[in-house]
Amino acid sequence: MDTPKYRNVTVSGKIATGTSTLAKNLQQALGWEYVNTGALQRQFDREHGVDENAHGALLRSDDHEREMEAFTKKTLTEKEHMVYEAWLSGFVAREIPGILKVLVICSEDAVRIDRVLNRHKVTVDQAKQFIHTRESENIEKWKKLYGDFD
Repeated sequence: MDTPKYRNVTVSGKIATGTSTLAKNLQQALGWEYVNTGALQRQFDREHGVDENAHGALLRSDDHEREMEAFTKKTLTEKEHMVYEAWLSGFVAREIPGILKVLVICSEDAVRIDRVLNRHKVTVDQAKQFIHTRESENIEKWKKLYGDFD
């Protein structure tokens, strides 16, 4: 295999769009290290008594969010051969050279809802609420921290 043009790959997307599936498949195909900051965030939430499905970033301090951003920048700048999955990884990497930024979009909300209800063994209404709450809280927090970007 030829040497890739990119040092690292970021995979971003909203909840249940298939980012983890894509990132894990890329990791296997490339043989690169895989980092999932969503898993790190959920672990942080559990350690702080927060239901990681019922809440998003609003319950985390601004300092914690900035620490995660700094961790992402440092990792993507200093390391190579990483598949880095995080909702904001492409945004954070926007000025770092040698990064392929992939945004995963799922055009069918029903698919996303199905993914959440099967993953977490919840009802359709609960899955819809998890998605809505987490996304709205994340967007509110990140707009406050980083500005109104899409």
